[in-house]
This record gives sequence, C-alpha cells and structure tokens, in this order.
Amino acid sequence: MPPSTPPGRSAALLRAAAGAFVATWRNPQLRRAQLAFFGAWTAEWAVTVVLGIYAYQRGGATEVGVVALVRVLPAAVVAPLATQYADRWPREKVLVGVSAVRAVSVAAAAWAVLAEGPALAVYGLITVSSAAAVLFRPVHSALLPSLSSTARELAGANVVRGALDSAATLAGPLITAVLLASGGLGRVLVVAAVASAWSAALMARVHPEAVTVEDVGDAEGALARTLGGLRAVRAQPGLRLLFGLVAAQTFMRGAVTVFIVVVALELVDLGDAGVGALNAYLGAGALLASFAASLLVGTSRLARWFGVGAALWGAPLVVIGLFPSPMTAAVMLAAVGAGNALVDVGGFTLIARIAPTRAMARVFGLVESVVALSVGLGAVVTPLVMEAVGLRTALVVLGLLSPVAVALSWLRLRALDDVMVRRDDELRLLRGVPLFDVLPLPALEDIARQLDHAVVPAGQPVFSQGEAGDRFYVVVSGTAEVVGDGVPITTLGPGESFGEIALLRSVPRTATVRAVTDLRLESLRCEPFLSVFTRSRRGEGAAEARVDELLDRFAPRPGLGSTSASQE
Repeated sequence: MPPSTPPGRSAALLRAAAGAFVATWRNPQLRRAQLAFFGAWTAEWAVTVVLGIYAYQRGGATEVGVVALVRVLPAAVVAPLATQYADRWPREKVLVGVSAVRAVSVAAAAWAVLAEGPALAVYGLITVSSAAAVLFRPVHSALLPSLSSTARELAGANVVRGALDSAATLAGPLITAVLLASGGLGRVLVVAAVASAWSAALMARVHPEAVTVEDVGDAEGALARTLGGLRAVRAQPGLRLLFGLVAAQTFMRGAVTVFIVVVALELVDLGDAGVGALNAYLGAGALLASFAASLLVGTSRLARWFGVGAALWGAPLVVIGLFPSPMTAAVMLAAVGAGNALVDVGGFTLIARIAPTRAMARVFGLVESVVALSVGLGAVVTPLVMEAVGLRTALVVLGLLSPVAVALSWLRLRALDDVMVRRDDELRLLRGVPLFDVLPLPALEDIARQLDHAVVPAGQPVFSQGEAGDRFYVVVSGTAEVVGDGVPITTLGPGESFGEIALLRSVPRTATVRAVTDLRLESLRCEPFLSVFTRSRRGEGAAEARVDELLDRFAPRPGLGSTSASQE
C-alpha cells in the first residue's frame, strides 16, 4: 500500500497543496497555459460524449467501439511523428496551432450534424480534431517543466492541471447533458469549437524564456528524430514501467467509454441524458480527488500513488457488474474518476522528471500514441467481450485487468519511488549551487541524471594545479582546501562547488583542490556541464558572472593556469 502520512506532516502538506494553486494563479504564464488546457479538455470531453451517442444511435455498441478505434488510429500515428517538432520549435506556438485546428474541425463537424450531413463526414472531421487533440497534452506536458523551477513546483503544476483536467471531465459531460436536454448534438459541438478557440487565444499569450531544447540535426530524417522518443523510453527502466501501466490503464479507459453508454442505456436505464450524467460523475470524482491529490505535492513517492490510480480504472467496474444500480454506477464511476486524478499527478510528473529534456515532447508524444492505441483497443474489445459473456460478466472480467497489472508491478513501483527520493536529494544539492540556481527544472534533472559519485580520502588531491580539467564538482560532505601556487586560498564545505573555470574557459586547472577530511563528491563530466549553459540564456549569463567573481580571487603565476583563476 502507499506510504501513510505522519500526523505531524499534515499541516505542511496542506500548505504545499494550497501553494500549488496559489503559485499557478500568481504566475501569468503558467495560469494561461493551465486555463488553455482546461478549455481544450472541456472541448474534448464534450466531443467524446457526443460521438458516443451519435455512433450508438446509428449502430449500437459495436459502432461506438469501432468509431472510437478509427478516431484514435490517426492520432496514434500523428503524435510521435509531430511531437518531434515540439522538441525543435517553441512549444507554446505548437499549442496555438493545435488548438486552432481543433476549433475549425469541430466547428465543421457541428455544421455537418446540424445540416444532417453524412455520418462519414462527421466521423472524419472529428477524427481530424482528435489527431490535433492528441498533440495538446504531450506538448503541454513538455512545456510545464520549463515554467517550473523545482520538482515540487512541477508536481504542483501537475496537481493543478489534474484538477483542471478533472473539472473538464465534469464540465464537458455536464454541459453536454444540459444542452442535450434542451437541444441537439450539433449545439454541443459548437460550444466545443468555441472552447478550443479560447484555448488557442490563451496559448498565444504564453511566452516562456527561450531555451534551446534540442538540435537534432537537419540531416537526420523525420523517422530517426521520431524514434528518439522510443530510444529514450527503452533506455530508462522507469519509463518502461510507467508506459506499461499507462497502456493497461488506458485500455480500461477505452472500455469505460463503451461501458458508460451501454450501462446508462441498457443496464440501469437512464436514457441519453444519463450517458452525460454518468460521465459527469466520472468527472466529479476526478475533481474531488484532485484536491486530495494536491496533498502529494510534497512527496517524492508518486509511483505507488500512480499505481493506485491505474488500479482504480478497473476495480470499480467489478462492483458495477456485481451490484448494478444507478447509485452503484454513479458512485463507482466517481471512484474511477478519482483514479484519473492520481494517474495525472503521478504519471505526468514522473515521466517529465525521468525523460531527457532533449526528447521530452517526443516521449510524451509516444505516451499519447500508446494512450490512443490502448483506448481504441479497449473500445473495440469491450463489445466483443460483452457479446461473448454478457454485460455484467464483461464488467467483472475486464475490470480486473488493471488491478492485476498494478499488483504484478508493485515492487518495481516502490523501487522507482526510492530512485526519485535520491534524485530529490541531488536536486536540492544542485539548487544550492549558485551556478545552477537560475536553471529551469528540466536542465537540473538532466544534470542529476548524469552525476557521478566520488569519495576522496583525507589528504588526497581531487586534482592538481596545471592538470587538464574534465569535470565539475559539488561537495556533498567533508571539507576541501583550495591551494594556488602553494598558497591556501579558501576552504570548501557541503553544497559548495569547484572546477568550473577550466571547463568554461578551456584552460588547465588553476589551483589544487585537496581533501582536508574524507570528501564525498558529486561530479559532472565536461560535455553535459557545458551543454547546460549553451541551451539557456539565463544559465549562460550566470556562468559568466560566476567566472568573473572567481577570477577576482586568485591569479596564478604565468604558465600555471590562465591569466586569472578560481577555485580549481
């Protein structure tokens, strides 16, 4: 089970939870990006409900499943191919384009429905909208870390986005239910088109600091660039684990899409409006759970909570199958929604922290591709299982899939939590280094992934004056002495750093650094160290300021270093 929270930490967790929402509201860039997400996902849920009803009226549960699969297949292909450009172009501009395409295609679908046009035209236009929509979340997920300065702030941003996602899950179906009670499907699509246009307008006003995210090379083909996301996932066991559970959870999401329609219309007899109402219960549960999930902002153990969320996408369906009633359906679908909140906070925060910055949008694009394929597969398989064993048995059989997958992965989820606890310690150490303090969180995560541990016994040199410099160092524990031209210059303790001048100025070591006591160090190779400061203007400026500060301390004799020196 997930770790319990000691009573003494409750007040701190509540403050962290409230702080997540306050920080988002006070940051204009983050606020606009989050509200744009809310508009986009309100539109997506409204379109999903309308499409389910539209397909069911024409061909029953089978057509609902087939249309759901056809709708997501282009999206599954588009996501990994198109997100390569979000690793090369400004991500906020990509989101503007995505939202604009969605607004136009949904508006055209609304016209086709209102004019009683051919169903294929409606399905085709909504498929175009879905292909664009599948890009929104991965690109938005890749953008959020650049608006966050710490892992806690990133978790807070994902909590807020999860709450807005949950609110959209409630608002989209609820608006649909209200409009269906007084009008038709076309009116709902008009509202969805307006929400998408609003999202585009908000993203047009988001202007984060310019950071070079990746230069993949023009000579590299589109396919090779696309596979960069797959290579990143294959290289990280934690990402592979998360992707597997995302696939299981979203298979159940596809199943739930079909189950909600059939349960409302056949099992508990709630009618067309009941489809919107049950989807609204799903959103209500997600919204309430989002506020509870905000208590997780201060924890590093998100993997197990992610697992609990994935399991909740299946277990409540078992209860509906065993004890069917309108009340059971409403309560259990609210529990499924609660699982959605935990998946959003845990999954998206962990993936953003594990995936390399240079391929982050592509990794999130691959997530959306897996989601699209799994949702489509779940939507197609569910009617077949219902036909073979009946609705109630299908609810039980399919509902057990994600809980079993989580149970089999539990030990690996705990191990991933342990890795992230250690990562948080490294990030706190790095954030305390003046040279790194101005860097955005993705850059610090990249550094932390490439740190090497070292121990230097008391009396031994870390390096000597005049040697070639190949590493930057941060003191974890112990004391070191800096000696230049045989004269002591300063001492260094925990949290202090040295070795930067040789790397930034391409000169030999300008001083000797010797362990006074046993030293525990974190070190970073020259290439990743320099790469950080070439991708961030603020980081480059901080590096130059640091160099100037240290060069004022010590000038070695000619031939023993550069024209000036530092703690190296």
